[in-house]
Amino acid sequence: MRVPVGEDADRWITRTGCRRILLVDHNVTSATRLLDVLPLFHSDVRVQMFATCTGSSPFLAGVPELLARAGLPVLPWEQAKDTEFDLVVSASYGGELGSLRGKLTVLSHGTGYNKRLAAPDSPVSRTTEPPVFGLAPDWLLEDGRPLATATVLSHPEQLDRLRSACPEAAPTAVLAGDPCYDRILAALPQRDRFRRALGVGPGQRLIVVSSTWASRSLFGGRPAGGADEPGAADLLPWLLSRLATELPADEYRTAAVLHPNIWYGHGPGQVQAWLDSARRAGLEAIPPLDGWRQALIAADCVLGDHSSVTYYAASIGVPVVLGAFPQEDLDPRSPVAALGRTAPRLLRRGSLRAQIDRAICAHHPDRYKAFAEQTSSSPGESAVLLRRLFYDLMGIPEPEAHPALLDPLPLPPYTPTRVTAPIRVLVRQLSADPPELAITRYAVVGDAPDPDPARDPAAPVGTAHTAADEETRETGRLSVADVVVRRAAEDDARLGPPAAWASEALDRYPYCGLVAYVDGPDRCVVRTREGDLVRLSAATDADGRPDLCDPAVYASALHAWLTDGHTLDAALPAITVRTGTAAHHVTVEPLPQAPPAGPHASDSASSTRSRSAPVRSPFSS
Repeated sequence: MRVPVGEDADRWITRTGCRRILLVDHNVTSATRLLDVLPLFHSDVRVQMFATCTGSSPFLAGVPELLARAGLPVLPWEQAKDTEFDLVVSASYGGELGSLRGKLTVLSHGTGYNKRLAAPDSPVSRTTEPPVFGLAPDWLLEDGRPLATATVLSHPEQLDRLRSACPEAAPTAVLAGDPCYDRILAALPQRDRFRRALGVGPGQRLIVVSSTWASRSLFGGRPAGGADEPGAADLLPWLLSRLATELPADEYRTAAVLHPNIWYGHGPGQVQAWLDSARRAGLEAIPPLDGWRQALIAADCVLGDHSSVTYYAASIGVPVVLGAFPQEDLDPRSPVAALGRTAPRLLRRGSLRAQIDRAICAHHPDRYKAFAEQTSSSPGESAVLLRRLFYDLMGIPEPEAHPALLDPLPLPPYTPTRVTAPIRVLVRQLSADPPELAITRYAVVGDAPDPDPARDPAAPVGTAHTAADEETRETGRLSVADVVVRRAAEDDARLGPPAAWASEALDRYPYCGLVAYVDGPDRCVVRTREGDLVRLSAATDADGRPDLCDPAVYASALHAWLTDGHTLDAALPAITVRTGTAAHHVTVEPLPQAPPAGPHASDSASSTRSRSAPVRSPFSS
């Protein structure tokens, strides 16, 4: 690199005399913590920031893209070692940190230091436990001297363990809070907005599956205790399948928060392939860089392991259930290990839904108060403490005109639930006048059997039918589905207008009794086999915001109403649809009939068939 550093850089740069700050990246995980503190240097024209990558981590995928996103000059590692800096900030150990020329500050890239991990150059012994990452001499010392000028800790309990494990490094310790945790705390008032962004409506529960990396994690599936135990089974396939088969699609929203080392160690495409069935059943895979903290804040329950994410969830009062927790991988004195001795465990035997509901109902907001207190001894103050430390090390005063602030967590994009797997719809009529129906829907993935209403005493016991998204992978189900759904904008030139698509769809799927074109978050246009065209629109919530229930639910309710022998006129002007504890008031508005278009216009046989009684699907009951 020749600009803004290099042999002749002074000839080309615009601002001279700037203090140089180097952010040292090891992998995507550590880089996310560096991005947390990046705003502490904003608005200061006296500093010039750089980034570099040690190249020492086995998880290097995704690093170039992340560094490019930060927009800072990226120094090659060898040049970084030959360049003078006023401040060096790293969020991990490893690599030749001792070769860098500047005052090194090391932050934790999780909630403190908890995991045991052997240093790369340390001999591996089967008889001794690996050292605690970030608190042991193997990581902290070089030639008997501390690597770092400042070792940032978030709580005095970490200092106690540091003094015990590596007293030589204790003088470098600085208590400066946790910027990641502070960003979470500052965003807690945004919980309702985050839930709506994830498509979670009133009466719904958001269940987040959280996993760290390595074989004994929840996603890794290898049992604790070393070698695989005879008869021990991988929990992950069971969990992913039960999320779909046990949790009603309209009462629960599910999301996965996976460690970046899973995403970038195995490849995003591979991870998405592993999650494919669950994603088609409605699981939202949260990207590894953005949105995981918002998902934690929005969650009603976290199914996790010994990850910092699970601990952060407990710290903010979210119920947690542990699907994996290898105590031998942790410092037994750490708060994370204490959480493993406290939180309930996820069991393969019994109902997943019952375990989740029990964890939520039995949870007290103060249950994990002690863990919250150990997350940071200075909650909300890390920006002030860290900036003071950084500027003291650089030897210049902090900018008086600009307060030390962290970036607020952004509002994620709206991601409504999208189930492309076929759905088994269970319906019970609650009232005929006025029309009111209870709906429970379950995704049916692959060769899994259809849900058995008898196994769920809360499910409606009445009629049942199958609904399918027109973009489903199980295309064979489309030919026998009772309700077929298409999701697109009203003015999508490829498909719309809705009436035209609906007419074509009824011809294409002869067993179908009703088709629905979902063209908004709370509405759809349906056409019945008798030829009636109807707009279904949900009433807004009490605060005026749109109902977030999947509009396909309303189409299934109307289909059940009609096939039970009721007339469309009897459903006017509105029906009430219940999903779990939520009631959705749906306006039923007949639309003017448009003349058929295209090749179907002269097809009298198709026209006659479209207005006759539907051919019964073999899957109807």
